Amino acid sequence: EMGFNAKYLHLDVRNEDEWNDAIGETIDTFGKLDILVNNAGIASSLGVEETSEEEWDLVQSVNSTGVFLGTKAAIPEMRKNGGGSIVNISSICGLVGAIAAAYCASKGAVRLLTKSTAIQYGPENIRCNSVHPGMVDTDMNKGIINNPVERAKQLAKTPLNMIANVDDVAYGVLYLASDEARYVTGSELVIDGGRTAQ
Repeated sequence: EMGFNAKYLHLDVRNEDEWNDAIGETIDTFGKLDILVNNAGIASSLGVEETSEEEWDLVQSVNSTGVFLGTKAAIPEMRKNGGGSIVNISSICGLVGAIAAAYCASKGAVRLLTKSTAIQYGPENIRCNSVHPGMVDTDMNKGIINNPVERAKQLAKTPLNMIANVDDVAYGVLYLASDEARYVTGSELVIDGGRTAQ
């Protein structure tokens, strides 16, 4: 209706075969792959001693292994185009600590996988950057945002005194994916209302 061509594919980011199938279907439909946004993620707010091995493995498998598998699957197709842009969604929890042990570890892994990818594939004009949102109004955060006490705590930590919406993050992703960011790779775009500036 808006004049764009889009296609939905269901994908378990933890599964390498499903990644390869999705990339293949993308090529079959659109002819090439220019941009990958690794956005799938799950949350865990548990501390070290409260986190089971199963919880740890689940969070790592989605939040960090999923990014690795997507990146690995996309690079050969981007190479055929002479370049591309990979944008990985990390978190401010990939920059600073929080009680959420597994989540912070997984998002820190995304941050440094991004830099590793950037330096390896920069010579092939494949850029890779990470985005680090603060509190965003998404389904994953509804328990915090809809609780007046918890919401007030989040706002008190944020100099701009607001919670982001998905467009606030999407516009940053759009920039990193675009040719306007052609000289930007291995960078961290923090979209957190000033929270980590303190």
